[in-house]
Amino acid sequence: MQQRPTTKEEYLKRVNIVIEYISNHVGENIDLQTLADISGFSPYHFHRIMRAFLKEPIGTFMVRLRIETAARLLRQTSLPISDIAYQVGYDMPSSLSKIFKRLYGISPNEYRTNKNFTIMKPEVINTNLNVQAEVKKEEAKQVIYIRLFGGYDTLAYEKTWDTLWKYIQQNNLFSSDIEHIGVYHDDPKVTEPDKLRTDICLSVQQPATPKGEIGVKQLRGGKYVVFTYRGSYEFLHAVYDTIYGKWIPENNYQIADAPCYEKYLTNPAVTPPEENVTAIYVPIE
Repeated sequence: MQQRPTTKEEYLKRVNIVIEYISNHVGENIDLQTLADISGFSPYHFHRIMRAFLKEPIGTFMVRLRIETAARLLRQTSLPISDIAYQVGYDMPSSLSKIFKRLYGISPNEYRTNKNFTIMKPEVINTNLNVQAEVKKEEAKQVIYIRLFGGYDTLAYEKTWDTLWKYIQQNNLFSSDIEHIGVYHDDPKVTEPDKLRTDICLSVQQPATPKGEIGVKQLRGGKYVVFTYRGSYEFLHAVYDTIYGKWIPENNYQIADAPCYEKYLTNPAVTPPEENVTAIYVPIE
């Protein structure tokens, strides 16, 4: 029997709540019963429901998120490995090392020092890209969003924004300063393409309420280094590699524990690819 759309929307809403909680408490000892309580699902069915939506067991999702976070911190920061282990929820560096080596076949220290070792894809450093950088202090933003899973170049961005715009219209949330934003939680160099998480967002000024697959949250306020890139989305992977592999280390920026996001300043439907402008917001301390 086909599930009623209203039931599926309610499940998506609850799953989003659980994923947000895990993402915001990745360094803590998260009790599965707490997650079941937060979701509102029966403990008897919680694991099956989460596995159906995540495409993997909830425990596997939590471990993978911790180890992938550690991999990013190893390459993008100079934090001691002991601090990274604690930050992602392990009391001892040896615990992180054991799981890291099992998943990636290399120790955290070797991964940090061997820049030629790649988990998914090699870096593409290109200093000739049309990119301008400046440090800005941003206010927190309220956004409505839909979370998508999959390779960043395969997602249905336009269709998803159409859905968000319908929500705006139906709930009288229109304002002239709505921004199109993409929040990217994972690094495609350490996460399998089908597991990459993206939040397709519209900023809204008035209070909004989650509904089904559409969630509501605040984007972090504070300091960001903003890289404004003019060019085709096709080369964004090289922009990111150059940001994290060259420009951030050379300028001694200390990356904050929050996801980066993109703000799209042109409409790709009416703008030549080489003229598209994307602002990449990287959180810093």
